[in-house]
Amino acid sequence: MAILPILEVPDARLKTISKPVESFGDDLKTLVNDMIETMYAAPGIGLAAIQVGVPKRLLVIDLQEDETEGEEPVCNPRVFVNPEILDPSDTYNLYNEGCLSVPDQYADVERPAQIRARWQDVEGNVHEEIMTGLMATCLQHEMDHLEGILFIDHLSRLKRQMVLKKIEKARKMGGGHVHNEHCNH
Repeated sequence: MAILPILEVPDARLKTISKPVESFGDDLKTLVNDMIETMYAAPGIGLAAIQVGVPKRLLVIDLQEDETEGEEPVCNPRVFVNPEILDPSDTYNLYNEGCLSVPDQYADVERPAQIRARWQDVEGNVHEEIMTGLMATCLQHEMDHLEGILFIDHLSRLKRQMVLKKIEKARKMGGGHVHNEHCNH
């Protein structure tokens, strides 16, 4: 397994619309394993293939929720190949989102509170599930990447420009990335 470089704004590849996965062989499994390792190393809770420069409809998520208070998070990576959102709810949740491709920046984004999702696993088997809460938010965030959409694209033009200016200023100052407890995708 390998840790892959994560693309960051303003890299134009992040605006690429990803193509469906058609081959479910060893290459896909290797990419999935590399993406999971990259997500954990970042650290983040979600990663779309386009964020590592691969324009395929593939993403990984691990909410790493604590099983019991005070224990280490339990790793339970989930793989979504060719995901689709079906039946988004009419009710919305507001969540403070961040993104590994938009380092150290966070903003509130409103998304449907519940979705029904359909996807394939690495073997090509089809799954369907109703998702709520953080899992619904993260899946929608990662699926946006497959359409070339970043979470900052959901912000007003002014807020988006402020975020991009902060990133540029941090780069000029040579500052490293400081990850905190927000939802990094």
